[in-house]
Amino acid sequence: MAKTTLSFKRRVTLHLCFFLFALISVTSENSSTVLIPGQFLRDSQNQTLVSPDETFELGFFTPGAAVGSSNNRYLGIWYHKAPAKEVVWVANRNASLSDTSGALTLSPTGILVLLNNQNNTIWTSNNGNPPQAASLNPTLQLLDSGNLVVRDGNRVGILWQSFDHPSNTLLPGMKIRSNLATGKQTILTSWKTDQDPDEGQFSMSIDPRGYPQLILKNREANRYRLGSWNGKYFTGTPLLPTNNIFEYEFVMNETDVYYTYNVKSALLSRLVLTQTGFLQRYARSQGRSEWTSLYAAPMDQCDLYGNCGAHMTCNVEENSPPTCDCLEGFELIDPGNQSKGCARKVPLNCENEYFLNYTRVKLPDTSTSSWFSKIQSLRECENVCLRNCSCMAYADADIQKADGGCLMWFGELVDMRQYDKGGQELFVRLSATVPKPPTTLKSGGKNLVAIVASSVALAGLVGTVLVLVLWHRRQRSLGMRGASIFRRDGGNEEGGEDSEMELHIFDRATMVKATDNFSMENKLGQGGYGPVYKGTLADGQDIAVKTLSKSSGQGTTEFKNEVVLIAKLQHRNLVKLLGCCIEGDEKMLIYEFMPNKSLDFFIFDKTKSKSLNWNMRIAIVNGIARGLLYLHQDSRLRIIHRDLKASNVLLDKDMNPKISDFGMARIFGGDQIEANTSKVVGTYGYMSPEYAIDGLFSMKSDVFSFGVLLLEIISGKRNRGFSHQDHNLNLLGHAWRLWVEGKPIELVEEEIVDDEPSTTTQVLRCIQVGLLCVQQRPDDRPSMSSVVVMLTSETLLPQPKQPGFFTERNLPDSESSTSDNKHSSASVNEVTVSLLDAR
Repeated sequence: MAKTTLSFKRRVTLHLCFFLFALISVTSENSSTVLIPGQFLRDSQNQTLVSPDETFELGFFTPGAAVGSSNNRYLGIWYHKAPAKEVVWVANRNASLSDTSGALTLSPTGILVLLNNQNNTIWTSNNGNPPQAASLNPTLQLLDSGNLVVRDGNRVGILWQSFDHPSNTLLPGMKIRSNLATGKQTILTSWKTDQDPDEGQFSMSIDPRGYPQLILKNREANRYRLGSWNGKYFTGTPLLPTNNIFEYEFVMNETDVYYTYNVKSALLSRLVLTQTGFLQRYARSQGRSEWTSLYAAPMDQCDLYGNCGAHMTCNVEENSPPTCDCLEGFELIDPGNQSKGCARKVPLNCENEYFLNYTRVKLPDTSTSSWFSKIQSLRECENVCLRNCSCMAYADADIQKADGGCLMWFGELVDMRQYDKGGQELFVRLSATVPKPPTTLKSGGKNLVAIVASSVALAGLVGTVLVLVLWHRRQRSLGMRGASIFRRDGGNEEGGEDSEMELHIFDRATMVKATDNFSMENKLGQGGYGPVYKGTLADGQDIAVKTLSKSSGQGTTEFKNEVVLIAKLQHRNLVKLLGCCIEGDEKMLIYEFMPNKSLDFFIFDKTKSKSLNWNMRIAIVNGIARGLLYLHQDSRLRIIHRDLKASNVLLDKDMNPKISDFGMARIFGGDQIEANTSKVVGTYGYMSPEYAIDGLFSMKSDVFSFGVLLLEIISGKRNRGFSHQDHNLNLLGHAWRLWVEGKPIELVEEEIVDDEPSTTTQVLRCIQVGLLCVQQRPDDRPSMSSVVVMLTSETLLPQPKQPGFFTERNLPDSESSTSDNKHSSASVNEVTVSLLDAR
């Protein structure tokens, strides 16, 4: 009996020991939900901490592990059970572990400590704070929100939380904060690279100076200013589409300023500051594998901080490059350097002055020389500003309230832009001697923009067709009046035959006769450069005459020099320049006549598009690809077109495509692969992200434009302005959505698909090539030589990644807001996107 009792006691003791061991250990087979002092989370045993609803997971990881680019190990948080490890927080981002020996433990005072194999501290949550009492019974838990918290077991308080120390990702409920009392800030910081979570060069924080505003910085320099909060939205962000999913909140009181957002559905969301300096909002439905990008900023060149000088607005008009326009009553300080900004035409003297109302603008920078008060109405604000001779402008601080307060500026008005939708009213002080314009900037400014844009386009086209000259086959004498002004020996680029380059000069009388005195019956179209006319020479040859604006600013010498520069570039898929006319200030460019006009005339017209079957479309695609390849690689010069689009592809009598309009083209040296410009030109909808935002252009910029054009040819729809009843994506986004849903064939225009399996296969291949060309990163896009091979062979194609610029900007909006005396908050809803698994 004694032996039986002893055996029983031993069994109980063994079971109890096993239970206690299990209690204080986190096994490699099972993830835990809490960690207490004395326990370890070990990398070598693949131990993790999982949130109660299994949305998030804490553990060790290697960035870019899929490509095996690094052996460094980090402690971080990611989405649990997701196919790809989307890391949202990193503990030791500045101090990696070199192997899998890392272990996380919790001290009795509630301090997290990350140790290596030599028990050296790699990272700690202490941050120099004094040690806590040892009787707190702390516990570590990963919440369903993704917040890693150390709780005080006795008082149920939070001793430390990861939400106070963000990495590059802002999750719902997390705050970007500035403590006005202590000066402490919560800052979002980009990764250094996609394989290195160390702090990168970009950061987003609240600038508490003046009237608080969100700012994105490139190291110490401002990159993108989201603008001040006006009770409803940030004035530097276009109004977001509606869907009752996202709720935004900006709180400001005497001691604290913060921004946060929440999601009112089961949708997962994250706002990421990328290593390239973009704010990217992603979302996906629970249980889905694919993330969808809902919003990216900065959106264009005008979003970049200080893109225009002081007292100027930056304007983006469709099919035109951004322009910088002086405010009414101001003029350029240096016409040759817009970055110096504008100054008043008439100085203020504080007598009988008035305020001009500018609507739909991004309010100026409030970080310096600004003042705000929450107690004054807008009418009172005007009176106060008028009495202060140093007050330059004022605006409503809170548009949600009748007496919402007042913002005033006492120095330069910097970083403004004009919006088509959204923005706010700004009242700018002007001298009484400056006549009041009949309209505000809302309409008058847009007229000014149109004038400036036209002048810019006109100037661009002078070079445009001139550059075409560069690419055209030597013109044999056709009995045209005029003389050859340039002669040089050289070989034909394609045929290899020796010839002398000739450019014929026509006199104006010949052009008047050829076009029947530029009659309206002969007018082919109108561009920003001026009208285009059809003409017929004395020998019966049809020509197209482009008249160039007198305000183009390009003289005869520059005109000739530019022609000489690229006159030896010739290809069957480049339009041919026959000559020019220069008399006084008048300049004309004479081209071979294209009887079938331009590609957009066919593919975007429901009736005319039916005449283009698939064989014709693929022939056009291949011709454009060959012409672009010639520019990039096969000619003696490396040319970046920078404005490839449907309207710049002309069609001859046999429907052969010819690339035209080279006024925006740039020549690269033999080993040059990239350049940048402070003046972005081209057409929105076709421009690559890196070019539209940062002015960086390369051959891959043209590849992006080609990809857009290819998808337009397949679908018969324009990328810019594309609409669909199920979403607010543009054509690129729609094509990508269909691709990940496994039904890309729905992108194709019905008339061009027949019952032949080979046609369907070729169409699908072209869609895939188009998506490869419009990928976000230039390095991911193929070269034009690869594109030509892809289009004309059956080689296996790589899978495309998410395209760049595939959401629309100006979409309907709807807001609701609440506020009290201590803070203001508002809801601004974002676009609804159904997120589906890739197949």
